[in-house]
Amino acid sequence: MWAGEVVRFLGSDPANETNLSIAIGGHPASQNADTKMALEGNSSAHTGVLMEGIRNKACGLDIHKKFIVACIKDLQGVTLEARYDRTPKDLLRMKEWIIENHCDVVGCESTSDYWVPIYEMLEGHIEMIVGNARDIKAISHKKTDKIDAAWIATLSLHDLIPRSRIPDKEARELRSLIRLRKNLVEKRTDIKNQVHHILDSFLFRLSSLLSDIFGKSGMIIMNGVINGIPVEEIISMLPERIRRRADEIKEVLETNLPQTAMFRLKCCLDLIRDLDDQIGVIMQMVNRLVSANTRIIRLLTSVPGVGYLAAVTLIAEIGDFKDFSSGDKLASWLGLVPTVKQSADYLRTGAITKRGSRIVRWILVQCAQAAARSHNTRFSDFFKRKVGSIGFGKTIVAIARKMATIIWHLVINDEIYEEKGRFIPREIQIPTSKEPRYFNLNQILELVSSANIFLAQPDPHVDSG
Repeated sequence: MWAGEVVRFLGSDPANETNLSIAIGGHPASQNADTKMALEGNSSAHTGVLMEGIRNKACGLDIHKKFIVACIKDLQGVTLEARYDRTPKDLLRMKEWIIENHCDVVGCESTSDYWVPIYEMLEGHIEMIVGNARDIKAISHKKTDKIDAAWIATLSLHDLIPRSRIPDKEARELRSLIRLRKNLVEKRTDIKNQVHHILDSFLFRLSSLLSDIFGKSGMIIMNGVINGIPVEEIISMLPERIRRRADEIKEVLETNLPQTAMFRLKCCLDLIRDLDDQIGVIMQMVNRLVSANTRIIRLLTSVPGVGYLAAVTLIAEIGDFKDFSSGDKLASWLGLVPTVKQSADYLRTGAITKRGSRIVRWILVQCAQAAARSHNTRFSDFFKRKVGSIGFGKTIVAIARKMATIIWHLVINDEIYEEKGRFIPREIQIPTSKEPRYFNLNQILELVSSANIFLAQPDPHVDSG
């Protein structure tokens, strides 16, 4: 049953076992449900479905950091293989090779961002399918780059790779900036935690005096201590409401910090200032890129718990809301729906699938927590009603899913969120975009040269021996 059907589907000669092994790359089955349906079961039931997406020739790419393994396959089982370095020159050679062999489609996995230059190079010339790695992965006792490339080519040839959503170039740029900002904020948080550790280790209890030691007053105190400014002068520079607690401030400042602690503190504060500057520059570029989406931002921020930054993150990660036919489809794409295991009369739902963007899930969970703390809203009412029975975590995730479906409805129908007169949304101040800084050719060459020199230097913290 099995081998004959696979040969028939792949257009190979049943007598040629070599073509069969090449065609399926040694894989007895795919973990992807669509692939199993196409390669297993009753051939008469599946042939019509499969034949609609069949092409004459397809190319599969196994993309790595430094090189690419390419494999071209056709319906007769003919296979061509090549390997290219991930350099601009070799990528152009690969493009010419694919075009010369008259490929109808090119398939690859969404490996990091390595697929982006290839996608941009082939866009408008050849149809390209970018699929999730777990949708392409197959079960096999063999695992080589050539087998992977051949398997991707086979799936592409028969249109068996679920397509990942590829936003346009401007949306990809916005998304890359938002993700960079998130990474820098996380690094800044790590350094701030290091500052707390330094101060608490030497009983410098500044955090017991100020709710945020990195605010204006906290930075004045820490910079004054580092620069050796007298206590009375430091207190005189503080805002009036803080000066009222002069006795408590003096008690904290009487604690002596060792020179090594002062040095570590200065390094951390300098890094925090640098990160603040870079995050500010990134947000200027973000504000410029989202300036055309002002209406969508106002729609999103009308929802309780959703602020400007959350709205911008949702726009960057989701892209075009019209790609989804319903709010439930959007929630499913974001991985906010439960996993389902069904067999006959047995049905079990488990944890959420987490299949989509983890950044969107993270920001929606943050928004859901803020919405749960709001007053007289549907979200706060739902939270109070459910938290006692299903727990805090599940209730917040449920609110996040509700927010996803509501957001989709608001954007598609161009409506402001309403609470039946019980809740008046605040007016969000949308930052004005500034003219970005553009680099000239000399600056670009200097930047690339500096980056190459930096990357070529050995890590001083790694033992070369």
